[in-house]
Amino acid sequence: MATVRHHIRIDAPADKVWGVIRDAGSVADWFGPLSSSETTATGRVVTLGDGTVIDEDILTSDDALRRFQYTIKSGLPVEHHIGTFDVLEDGAGSLVVYAADVRPDELAPTFDAVMGQGIQDLKAFCEK
Repeated sequence: MATVRHHIRIDAPADKVWGVIRDAGSVADWFGPLSSSETTATGRVVTLGDGTVIDEDILTSDDALRRFQYTIKSGLPVEHHIGTFDVLEDGAGSLVVYAADVRPDELAPTFDAVMGQGIQDLKAFCEK
């Protein structure tokens, strides 16, 4: 199983950044590769710009830890996936760590690119 991880410092309080991430149905507002997103009974459905629909389950949304975890159920050729956002206080700002475990390993470069863009998009959105 491959692991991909990105981190970034954001010039916004951790509670503000956490509020953006924990709002699962609004991820398309800030995650550039997505054209739409909505919550479901157990998770969310996101649509990529190319029309690919991905069904995700939300595994963890922990306000005390500021941790959000999700898994891809369908829509991409993954055997296993767990994505994790951790939002940590960093002085007056935040440190966000975005990691994913994915199988098959060959998908790691694709996830790495998308996650790298997503975390940059999060920074831009939160620093507006």
